[in-house]
Amino acid sequence: MTLLELLNKDMITSMKNKDSFTLGVIRMAKGAIQLESINKKKELTDDEIISVLSKQIKIRNDSIEEFAKANRLDLVEQNKKEIEILNKYMPEQLSLEEVIKIIDEAISLIKPTSSKDMGLIMKEVTPKVKGKANMAEVSSLIKEKLTNI
Repeated sequence: MTLLELLNKDMITSMKNKDSFTLGVIRMAKGAIQLESINKKKELTDDEIISVLSKQIKIRNDSIEEFAKANRLDLVEQNKKEIEILNKYMPEQLSLEEVIKIIDEAISLIKPTSSKDMGLIMKEVTPKVKGKANMAEVSSLIKEKLTNI
């Protein structure tokens, strides 16, 4: 079953259960997927859908920070619940140790000489961790390792 089929199935289930919150989140996700599909002028693959969903999760994480600063705890909780629902459609997240191992493999393969080689390492690491790890954290881990070279 593709990710889009799973979203459609869960949307129908949410309608039957009269779960308006989950239904709203799924509809929002489908809207973002449909917009990306229109922009690319083709049906999206599961990997592309995962990319769209991870962008939606990132947006909500950023919103949580802003709402927390404004002391809007109701909106913080709402965004956390939305992230929880969206995470059901994401691949299992890699542990910190797994991400570090992937970064170390890329570094040993590329043998960077300075922090200017970060782009090469990111190019090697990104396909292996995209959607499975927070890319901002991956980037900072790579920077940290390159400063020690």
